[in-house]
Amino acid sequence: MRAPSSRVSPSKPVRQNNNTSREYLLGVGDLIKIQVHGEPDLGLETRLVEKGTITYPFLGEIRVIGLSVLRLREIITEGLRGDYLIEPEVQVTVIEYRPFYVNGEVRRPGGYPYVPGLTARKAAALAGGLTERASENKIFVLRENDKTNKRVKIEMDTNVYPGDIMIIEEGLF
Repeated sequence: MRAPSSRVSPSKPVRQNNNTSREYLLGVGDLIKIQVHGEPDLGLETRLVEKGTITYPFLGEIRVIGLSVLRLREIITEGLRGDYLIEPEVQVTVIEYRPFYVNGEVRRPGGYPYVPGLTARKAAALAGGLTERASENKIFVLRENDKTNKRVKIEMDTNVYPGDIMIIEEGLF
C-alpha cells in the first residue's frame, strides 16, 4: 500500500483546444465520478468546490480545477500504479456540468444546467426565449476561462460552455 502524499499535481501543462471539439476543463460546480475497475473502495463521487482540490484515497489532495478529464485520469492512474495496483483501469466521468448563465433580453434570465452541444440559440430557448425587444445581432459571451473579462460578440449558432455568461442586448427599432 502506498502512503498518502501531501499533494499530487499535474506534471504537464493542460492545453485548451479552442476548436469546435474544445477539450472540456473541470471547474467549480462540476459533479465528477471516479471509478477504478475491480476496486470499489477507490470510487469517488464529488462536486468540485472553490478550494479546487479533491482528497483521493492513497494519493491525498489532488488539484483538479482546470484539468481535463483525461489528465485527471492520467494523474490518478500514475499515482495508483506500482505499490498499490499493477495496471489500474481508471475512469473519470462528468456526471453533471457546472451551469452557464443567460442575462439580458430573455424571459427568464439566470443560471441553467449545461448540456453538451449547447448553442446560444438553445440557451436562449432554455431561458424562455427572447423578449420582443431582444436583438439577435447583439449577443455577447463572457467566457469563464478568459482572464481578460472581455465580452465577445457571438452568433445564435455559437457554442456556449459551462460557466459562460451569455448577454442578449436590446435592439433598436
